[in-house]
Amino acid sequence: MNTVETIVELQAEIKAARDAGKRIGFVPTMGNLHEGHMILIDQASEECDFVVASIFINPLQFNDIDDLGRYPRTLAADQEHLRDRDCDLLFFPSVDEMYPHGQDAQTTISVPVVSEGLCGDSRPGHFDGVATVVSKLFHMVQPDAAFFGEKDFQQLAVIRKMVDDLNLPFDVVGVPTCREENGLAMSSRNNYLTEDEKNTAGHIYRVLNEISEKIQSGEKNFAELCVLAKQELVGHGFTPDYVEVRDAKTLRPAVETDTDMVVLAAAILGKARLIDNLRINLKQ
Repeated sequence: MNTVETIVELQAEIKAARDAGKRIGFVPTMGNLHEGHMILIDQASEECDFVVASIFINPLQFNDIDDLGRYPRTLAADQEHLRDRDCDLLFFPSVDEMYPHGQDAQTTISVPVVSEGLCGDSRPGHFDGVATVVSKLFHMVQPDAAFFGEKDFQQLAVIRKMVDDLNLPFDVVGVPTCREENGLAMSSRNNYLTEDEKNTAGHIYRVLNEISEKIQSGEKNFAELCVLAKQELVGHGFTPDYVEVRDAKTLRPAVETDTDMVVLAAAILGKARLIDNLRINLKQ
């Protein structure tokens, strides 16, 4: 695996692969890689001939400067993980490489509707930063397919809508959430948890499953289910941000006639803000 730090080097490597007739798969990350990221690399390897990963801790998507400073930086370990999974190319740009005219002068992208509410309310400007950097990376790499984890369900919806609205000519592939044995969704932010907190954190997934089971049994009072779920999380030591049932395609609040839904949750435990979701399909 080769590691490059400039756009010129990146595009030269990709051109050589494309000239050789290879299908390009792309996995953008912020590093501190775990098995959830590796599953994305594996999926990209299955569907494509040349896999590009990026590691860039994007300052535009952080509304808390302390959170940006705390984010784990583990390049050497990340490179080893990527080599072990046969990634072909790592793009590791600096902030200046990505935003040569400064962050304040950067053209930004805002994706309406799906970016509103949920994490969009809790982290103002976050999804504008995500859409902007992912759009830049897409234009640099020009992949045939890009791979994202379904754990970040709202982020995936934002990216899919951006790709659709801007008529970008490639596939966005959602990959199922990778979980710990207790159901905790794998995340770089899990590193902020103590061992006891990691054990407790699995309750988020249990709560989501409880809501799913009740809806599949015919419960239609989604608001009450979410209130009870938040109370349960508080009882286990969480500070809930939200628990909501949404239409899985539009992310608008779910109504009784919906059959394809997703229940999403965000909660703080210790020093970590954890998010998770569970798809509910009543058509099956």
